[in-house]
Formats: sequence, C-alpha cells, structure tokens
Amino acid sequence: MYSLNVRDHFMIAHSFSGETFGPAQNLHGATYIVDATFRRPKLDADGLVVDIGLASATLKEILGELDFRNLDDEAAFTGQNTTTEFLARTIFDRLVAAIHDGRLGDEARGIQQLNMTLHESHVAWASFEGSV
Repeated sequence: MYSLNVRDHFMIAHSFSGETFGPAQNLHGATYIVDATFRRPKLDADGLVVDIGLASATLKEILGELDFRNLDDEAAFTGQNTTTEFLARTIFDRLVAAIHDGRLGDEARGIQQLNMTLHESHVAWASFEGSV
C-alpha cells in the first residue's frame, strides 16, 4: 500500500462535560498538529497517491472551518465533547467528503484508506482511520 502524508495545524478553544475531564471542564485552548495520511494500493497515472498541493489546500480549508473558534459555540457540536478523538473523526469525514466531491482531483477517488491523526502535544495524540 502506498501512502502520502500532509500536515497542518489549527487552534481552538473548548470545554468538556463530565467529571472524567477534571480541570478540562473549564474553557481551555488547544493547538493541534494534524497529519492526514492517504493510502492506495496502486499509484495513479502520474505516479502519485494524491496531488500533494490539492491535498494540502483541502486540508487547510477544512481546518480553517475550525481554526480560532470556540467549539462550544458551534451549533454542529452542541452537546458533544469535542475530544481529540472526536475531532479526528470529524476532520476525517470532511476530508472523505472532499475526496468524493472531486476536490482532490479525479484520480484521488482511487484512495482506499485515510488516517487522520491529531497531535495534542509532543506526548499525546489520537487518530481515526477508515476506508474512503
């Protein structure tokens, strides 16, 4: 399986509900480093997994929808703890939709798997991986 990774980052504020989260129940900020890894069994006609420019630009656009936002104020996340794991799946879903919509080019429809990893710090991260 071939893979290609693009990286970006975004910053958010949020709080969590539930005693499990201790002090993170209070409003706090996070800066995530995001790795999107695209996988496919065969390279496209140009010898690529995906066009790196389109992949980078699309990831940046998707992260821009979250960047510098208080996620507690976003209607799409009402009643949801926006944990690192939850955000990894959210960004995964949005990037898969972009692939299906052709925003990463027609050849990107050959991508079979995507791994979305959000690095919360240098010692902690979460991922969601699935079929495209």
